[in-house]
Amino acid sequence: MDRNENLEQLKNSEKIWDIAVIGGGSSGLGVALDAVSRGLSVALFEKADFAKGTSSRSTKLLHGGVRYLAQGDVILVLEALRERGRLLKNAPHLTRNQAFIIPVYTLWDRVQFSAGLKMYDYMAANLSLGPSRYISKEETIQRMPGIQAKGLFGGIVYHDGQFDDARLALSIAQTADHAGACILNYTKVTALKKSEAGKISGLEVEDLLSKKRYGIQARMVVNATGVFADKILQMDNPDAPKTIQPSQGIHLVLDRDFLGGDDALMIPKTRDGRVLFAVPWHGKLVVGTTDTLREKAKLEPEALQKEIDFVLETASGYLKRKPTRSDVKAVFAGLRPLARPKEGSTKTKEISRSHKVIVSESGLVSLTGGKWTTFRKMGEDTLEYFPQVTGIKMARSTSKDILLHGFTKAIPDGHWGTYGSDAALIKDLAKKDPALAEKIHPAFPNIMAEVVWAVRNEMAVKVEDILSRRIRMLILDAQAALDSAKKVASLMASELEKDSVWIEKELADFQLTGKKYLIRPG
Repeated sequence: MDRNENLEQLKNSEKIWDIAVIGGGSSGLGVALDAVSRGLSVALFEKADFAKGTSSRSTKLLHGGVRYLAQGDVILVLEALRERGRLLKNAPHLTRNQAFIIPVYTLWDRVQFSAGLKMYDYMAANLSLGPSRYISKEETIQRMPGIQAKGLFGGIVYHDGQFDDARLALSIAQTADHAGACILNYTKVTALKKSEAGKISGLEVEDLLSKKRYGIQARMVVNATGVFADKILQMDNPDAPKTIQPSQGIHLVLDRDFLGGDDALMIPKTRDGRVLFAVPWHGKLVVGTTDTLREKAKLEPEALQKEIDFVLETASGYLKRKPTRSDVKAVFAGLRPLARPKEGSTKTKEISRSHKVIVSESGLVSLTGGKWTTFRKMGEDTLEYFPQVTGIKMARSTSKDILLHGFTKAIPDGHWGTYGSDAALIKDLAKKDPALAEKIHPAFPNIMAEVVWAVRNEMAVKVEDILSRRIRMLILDAQAALDSAKKVASLMASELEKDSVWIEKELADFQLTGKKYLIRPG
């Protein structure tokens, strides 16, 4: 992806795009992917970096949703299981089969969880990643050495999907870009353009880096801004009612040996009825999540102290070694864009996780709600409104069969796996310049060639883009990322032809952001 080349496309103000998408998270990228699969022209605008918000702050799971099955939402589970299977097929370098173990402490737990997971297996049918089964106490401890053995009866193994969320978002962006879409980050929509009849006809956008403004004509405009959807709806109609209820989920990152082994821990019911996961991911253990209603949507939400305490307390009940605040390598928070409930309802479990497509009187199409696993289906469902809004017929969707950028059957070892077929090209950079073979941080496998690659090919323009979303260091070990910032900024400045003033500003900005991922002492 070349940002400058894509900006050049915007200079042709006479061009009428079929689709203009506002938002570069999972839902917006799903819309762009489905649109190009139908042969439509697409321009996508993200005001920050791709997946800067909720889409890079998930529990890293591609799942049908065991808890949604418990709530009776069979349709959502079936849809998610189908999409999970497609993603594992289309992006094997970014997804994988993850085994989970539910610890069993009573005979009743064994009966109810076994029955529920057999139903989950049945619904997955030929897309199942493996049958669930009961295992003994001894095997449970062998597979998860860090599990609390006192009172343990056994465990139930089941299978779901795991992925790298920010890297998947980038792969989708690259796939759409290669297919002809104009994909841009750090480009803010400042106004909606309307015809004399009051119908949406395009956008006014500003490149936040150069401060240049562009006028865009589009047959259909899609609002796919997640928790910020109401801002665009109110840009269209100042009297528009609120549709989004942000729900915050936080994750704590610990050393992997707190649990040990390759299996993930799933706690199906905490003391307040939530689900908690402890998932091995990129050499660490990601523990979460919470479900806390928040009134205001923020691009950089912060974990509440009570949420941190809840996760630590709950995890301590299941781990042999009790984690403390000093053990936490990073804490990150994300906001789920849930559909706002009816008046009087405050329980997040009562709020639908299904997505919804809304067409305003002006013709603005808004995609709200949903989950990462179903991003492609969300895009497909949104595009079904194109003929209604534009009066133009379109081809059928083929997005379910698109192999995503980096696809390869020969997955590279280690952290190189997330690059897929690009890994060899990055390694070649390091062979040609030994300085690029140097590690970014001694505790991580990433090398300086990845910084160069991210700038040249992955539209990374800020230090945070690289350390948070291209190589994931910020959410794995916040202090390591802060310690690496100067090194990364210097190399980026060389690639982007920036001066020392740029470096100092980038370092100051990253310090402010990075410190939010460090946990404060209790």
